[in-house]
Amino acid sequence: MTIRRRPTWWAELLLLALVYGAYSGGRLLVRGDVNLAVDHGLAILRVEESLWMDFEKPLNRLFSGSGLLGIPADFVYASLHYLVTPAVLVWLYQRRPHHYRAARTWLVASTLLGLVGFSLMPTCPPRLLDASYGFTDTMAQFSAYGWWGGEASAPRGLGSFTNQYAAMPSLHVGWALWCGVLLWRHARTPLVRALGIAYPVLTTVVVMGTANHYFLDAVAGAAVMGAGALIGRRLLAPRTPADDVAPDAAGTVPTAVPAGRGAGFRGKSPIVGGGWDTSARELLPAQRPPAADTADDDTAAAAR
Repeated sequence: MTIRRRPTWWAELLLLALVYGAYSGGRLLVRGDVNLAVDHGLAILRVEESLWMDFEKPLNRLFSGSGLLGIPADFVYASLHYLVTPAVLVWLYQRRPHHYRAARTWLVASTLLGLVGFSLMPTCPPRLLDASYGFTDTMAQFSAYGWWGGEASAPRGLGSFTNQYAAMPSLHVGWALWCGVLLWRHARTPLVRALGIAYPVLTTVVVMGTANHYFLDAVAGAAVMGAGALIGRRLLAPRTPADDVAPDAAGTVPTAVPAGRGAGFRGKSPIVGGGWDTSARELLPAQRPPAADTADDDTAAAAR
């Protein structure tokens, strides 16, 4: 039985810091062309309108028309993304160490996939479209109540250090979904599991109500997390003994048959005597008499 030890905390911290640094730096390097980003944003909006899926429009009107909704939504958008995700990671590391490695690999793989999406499809969020499209930037509208300015959720004056056109996919939604799935799977109290359901739903509503993302951005964020889960599962798939056995000349990998259920191994095996059954009177080669003596015994037995 294989015993998995908890990863070293400082090594994990360094790994996650490097990944997040690469992710943040990568977002800045793939800013893309503004006109192209606007074209992508308008294309997404047209697709949503044709499918009656432009849910961000009524939500944004609701949030921008009421400070009781818009201000808390801005705080949720600007803060929980950076607080809940590391909190869930720490919780898994401390309380569910057997599930930590898989969860961390899933998160890292999905984040890197999101970076690929930002580079291939820079997208203008609804809040940065022309005002004629009917969207209000609630982050700018209520910026006096928070630490952010008019440039996404970056602290006031640091807008140049963020890429406002990294909207497709929405990793706000993707990371929230990651947190929700893990809380639902591994939490033991009904309240925490209920929060695991509520958090990604709340995040999806908030990113649309604040006009930071389209509905299809949220869908893409969920899809990226699904792909990241498959990649992470593949990377951490346990190796079987058959993985270490080279195929023979015919391209066949030897397969073992359990002892007592057949004549040992089918095909060839580099393991001497592996899987072979022995009879009660069978002798080892060193215990067998010389060939000549064996022949004499056979002749004498035939004569009798």
